[in-house]
Amino acid sequence: MELNEKELEILAIMEKDARTSLENIAKMTQLSVEEVQDVIQKLEKENIIVHYTTLVNWSKVDSYHGVTAMIDVKVTPKRGVGFDAVAERIYRFKEVKSVYLMSGAYDLSVTVEGRSMNEISRFVSEKLSTLDSVVSTTTHFQLKKYKHDGIIYDQNNDDRRIVVSP
Repeated sequence: MELNEKELEILAIMEKDARTSLENIAKMTQLSVEEVQDVIQKLEKENIIVHYTTLVNWSKVDSYHGVTAMIDVKVTPKRGVGFDAVAERIYRFKEVKSVYLMSGAYDLSVTVEGRSMNEISRFVSEKLSTLDSVVSTTTHFQLKKYKHDGIIYDQNNDDRRIVVSP
């Protein structure tokens, strides 16, 4: 679908912060609130805006003990459907948070979340690696998150302005 300049501008604003008010988006794009609302509804209907999410810094929550792993998966694509059928089988598992087709040394990049490393290792050995098309997996456990979706975690909020004195 071809989007005009204002629609692209609204998408960029919302991608940076989906909680930006309609009034602020209208001011930033020099459109009316109604026009902004119509554009957003159109983008949602066309499945261009797919979902609204919240980024959470779970490392700040003492009671949270979840684990995230990135798994490199080599697969044998299926005749007629390529990698799509294999990717669909993988993304249907509840543990899987994302699946991407990649170029390079492996075919799919799979992000998995679980309560422990043991839980993720069971997922890999009992569910993922047993799929017919899966040739091999390499699991990387996430130790610390520094930046995600353009947002820097644990940013030092010191005042970085230069002191100017007469």
